[in-house]
Amino acid sequence: MFNLRANLDYLARMKPYLIMSAMLFFAGVIVGGTNESLHRFLHGQLAALAEFGDLAQSAENPGLAFFLIIFLNNVIKSALVIYMGALLGIFPVFFLVVNGMILGYLYQFIGEQGENAALLFLKGVLPHGIIEIPAVLLAGAFGLKFGSLVFRSIASIFRGRRGLADEFEAFVIRSVPALLVIVLALMVAAVIESTLTVWLITL
Repeated sequence: MFNLRANLDYLARMKPYLIMSAMLFFAGVIVGGTNESLHRFLHGQLAALAEFGDLAQSAENPGLAFFLIIFLNNVIKSALVIYMGALLGIFPVFFLVVNGMILGYLYQFIGEQGENAALLFLKGVLPHGIIEIPAVLLAGAFGLKFGSLVFRSIASIFRGRRGLADEFEAFVIRSVPALLVIVLALMVAAVIESTLTVWLITL
């Protein structure tokens, strides 16, 4: 399970799913920043995220509370993205596209307020996003892979072919260390977001 070579080999074979994960996310960024009909929905999503910040500020230790809220929220969602991919990949597709859309809308919204969107993104998103976004894309790729396996397994039943037990076993074995890497990456990203990012935004 924790054989580095085996995990890297499996990750190399995941390349199509990693590419698809990135494509879905960045397609969401474009749609979120350009499709005005979705802005009401996306503004609601941003408002919900802002409530996390308000909740943290009301805590005895706002910095620690902010870190825990960000970290636990991202870890839970990433685990769901991977294993709810079993529902034919629907959940990871939705997750990747919507998160991309939120990012695209946020950039567009900041610009509309007369702010320097590029500068604010460099200070408020890039420091933690450079770690968090790849972790999210990796979770999405594993979720898409799981959905593909389930779809192919169902298809093999109707075609009277051999099942995919070996591939399912390999997926489960390799998804565990992948999730651990994702958790560690999200922990680092949450530390950065709750400290460095907060400080940079105030400059």
